[in-house]
Amino acid sequence: MVQENYLRKFVAPEFIYGSGARLLAGRYAKNLAAKKVLIVTDPEVMNLNILVELEGVLIEQGLEYEIYSSISPNSRDEEVMNGSEVFNSEECNLIIALGGGSPMDCAKGIGIVSSNRNHILEFEGVDQVPLPSPPLICIPTTAGTSADVSQFAIILDSIKKVKIAIISKTMVPDVALIDPFTTLTMDKTLTAHTGFDALVHSFEAYVSNASSHITNLHALDSIRLISSHILPTITDLQNQQFRSKMMLGSLEAGLAFSNASLGLIHAMAHSLGGLLDLSHGKSNAILMEHVIDYNFSEVPEKYLKIARAMGIDQNGLSLGEKKDSLLNFIKNLKKEAGVDTSLKKLGVREEDFQSLALKALQDPCIVTNPRRPSAEDIEEIYQNAF
Repeated sequence: MVQENYLRKFVAPEFIYGSGARLLAGRYAKNLAAKKVLIVTDPEVMNLNILVELEGVLIEQGLEYEIYSSISPNSRDEEVMNGSEVFNSEECNLIIALGGGSPMDCAKGIGIVSSNRNHILEFEGVDQVPLPSPPLICIPTTAGTSADVSQFAIILDSIKKVKIAIISKTMVPDVALIDPFTTLTMDKTLTAHTGFDALVHSFEAYVSNASSHITNLHALDSIRLISSHILPTITDLQNQQFRSKMMLGSLEAGLAFSNASLGLIHAMAHSLGGLLDLSHGKSNAILMEHVIDYNFSEVPEKYLKIARAMGIDQNGLSLGEKKDSLLNFIKNLKKEAGVDTSLKKLGVREEDFQSLALKALQDPCIVTNPRRPSAEDIEEIYQNAF
């Protein structure tokens, strides 16, 4: 049986993409029977005009709201639990997430905790959420995590110091309002980190053993968009055309990985992020070429199609040379984007590798990696990125 005949599921929220999409939040909240809205955001967004705009469109619709912004760059279990207490005590019935991946993941967590009345860590894994959350609207402000269209939420277990993945169609937002304008406030570093996060989403979705024709279409187009626009965007942060291409690439990456899942890069990055509270996009970028090198022999034809999507000329090259050209392209892209660092420079110790590898092996993302690694394989990859 060819892969195209395998049973595959594709889930996505209703999404509105384009200039001004963010301003439709009040109308959509009203359509979803909102009475009182919990706005979930972070301290950075609290200082931006986009929050004032959101408050304004809710007021126009006669809706009350409460703001919850006590969220870290890597959303934590206790932040989700505290947010659910606010949701319930304020008698809210709809959530709007405004921000990057952390507020959106936290908002998803608040929703399912409020519905199911269990601790957020109880939902770890695939399809472990019995009841859906209250209506959820997401307004992303970064072009990277794609939490606004995915069935994933990543939460930091603050006791075990590991990021857990919650994967369920109950986590898919009801509406995503995707407006490139919101990304104009990102600096170079955040633009680079979130851009590489989206690029890794598409790489891993495309080579995933759960991919399909539909996810492949989105993944390859995302790779084309992001690889050709990330550097121009970093050098011209206020260019709305570049920002739009990055946001579209992030959207397609989300549609791809939400349905094809991810792989070893994310499993290892989640382990790193839990240990040292690192930037997720930076963690992905550091590991990227090392995991590709490990996976390449399993699905070489897929990586060659990725190379073509990135515009790499491989005519006349042997298979080994083609692999090297892809790896070198990624290394150069990282260097020009300013994300070419090492695990050692970030404070990881060699004695951490065994614990990191064991945690990565437990991550749900590893299930769809095209090559099944051992703990020793993962330790070696961490060593190569050291």
